[in-house]
Amino acid sequence: MIDSNSSTESVDVMVVGAGVTGLYAVHRLRGLGYRVRGFERGDDVGGVWYWNRYPGARCDVESVDYSYSFDEDLQQEWDWSEKYAAQPEIMRYLRHVADRFDLRRSYTFATSVTSVELDEETLRWTVRTDRGQVVSARFCVFAVGCLSRTHLPDIPGAGEFAGATYHTGEWPHESVDFTGLRVGVIGTGSSGIQSIPLIAEQAAHLTVFQRSANYSIPAGNEPLDDEARRRQKAGYAERRRLSRLSGGGSPHMAHASRAFEVSERERRAAFARRWELGGVLYAKTFPDQLSDLKANEAARAFWEEKVRVLIDDPEVADLLVPTDHPIGTKRIVTDSDYYATFNRDNVRLVSLRENPIQRIDGAGIVLADGTVVELDAIVFATGFDAMTGAVDRIDVRGRDGRKLTDVWREGPRTYLGLAVNGFPNLFNLTGPGSPSVLANVVLCAEQHGDWLTDCLRHLDAHGYLAIEAREESVEQWVTECRERAATTLYPSANSWYLGANIPGKPRVFMPFIGGLGAYGEIIADVADQGYRGFDLIRN
Repeated sequence: MIDSNSSTESVDVMVVGAGVTGLYAVHRLRGLGYRVRGFERGDDVGGVWYWNRYPGARCDVESVDYSYSFDEDLQQEWDWSEKYAAQPEIMRYLRHVADRFDLRRSYTFATSVTSVELDEETLRWTVRTDRGQVVSARFCVFAVGCLSRTHLPDIPGAGEFAGATYHTGEWPHESVDFTGLRVGVIGTGSSGIQSIPLIAEQAAHLTVFQRSANYSIPAGNEPLDDEARRRQKAGYAERRRLSRLSGGGSPHMAHASRAFEVSERERRAAFARRWELGGVLYAKTFPDQLSDLKANEAARAFWEEKVRVLIDDPEVADLLVPTDHPIGTKRIVTDSDYYATFNRDNVRLVSLRENPIQRIDGAGIVLADGTVVELDAIVFATGFDAMTGAVDRIDVRGRDGRKLTDVWREGPRTYLGLAVNGFPNLFNLTGPGSPSVLANVVLCAEQHGDWLTDCLRHLDAHGYLAIEAREESVEQWVTECRERAATTLYPSANSWYLGANIPGKPRVFMPFIGGLGAYGEIIADVADQGYRGFDLIRN
């Protein structure tokens, strides 16, 4: 509704983002009868999958698991075509969900929220956009995603390049044809590893510029036939039950024993099974693999043994095998023919550790030793300002006009990853302080969306105007997240989990590392105890 005395629209809830998390939040909140207003900077739903259209973009969670569980008819009617869905199929699925539940009518697309400011007298939020809209909302819900603010490294001369440039996180919607071109790809994280094989098939010559080698495992992708889909759909209930109890939101549990409590033969057989399963789950073959260096080294050695046979040139293999972090402490990539791509005559690998980029000029990339790599196109596969970047670009001001970026200056400070002291009725879903990027984000979205819905229902039923995290609760949660991470090997890697890829960003391990199941028990217990750690504020 529009305030009769102004051009300000008044709603119950404002939701930022129309990705997996935002769509579910809108669906649940509308179910409470709330007037919900959503904004999305893209032209359609999809979130990270709307923007990440680069060649080979594919989810590293099995399709059957990377899907909503809240509606049985939806589960049964949708047919996935392959084990690991590619970006176009995921977009079709999310569009189908938006259509089926009529979610688009709550959104304004191609619109960015620029500021969110608290009115301390009414405890309502004033929301402004880049298109001039002003909205007053009782509740403000951020569903902006952890991997949605792209990072472009500051390389001297980048603007001088005469050819085409692309970023994997903001790929054009029209087709990009590299046929006959000299292409450079900067970065060998997930998007680089997934796109490089397909770019190599088109390009006349491809130069890969690698700063840090990453661990990747073949996806073992395969088409799904009707019989496979029938089995999956018949077993959905148990699959979802196991996934919610797990650490990562997948039904594939770690081995019951620690790595060196079994024989070498059994240990290698377990690694082989996970290798065949494909993808990120290899990091969780044994329960101590990410906390014990000896167990981790066993997993790493098996991985290296499998990978080296895929690469013809031992010197190239030396560059592609990581030596600077334990396996799994950066997200393991799920690839299709990545390592074999370096056997192609038209592909060259440049180690930026040995020969850094000095600058970019009109002709291409100039290396520290003076070598000029002449290029027709450059692809920046340089990732994201992860976890906090998308929130940071919104001017969020709470009590006393305090900016959220100032509160988070030394790292994100949340209670349960959901709320921040001084920002009543503002919620950040599936972000820092929650399992988020360490788990299946679709189940994370449902977990947070359900908790939020129950919370707001509780406020209304008991006559509360607002809910706000206490500062001591925030401090305790930040400490708990830090201490849990310190018991693992994760902090030993310079990963985007710690913001290490962004110059000047504080080095803080941002996700909750205890797993989806344990986290679910914690937030449920908080709710059962009358929202312990929060102040509930009456009218």
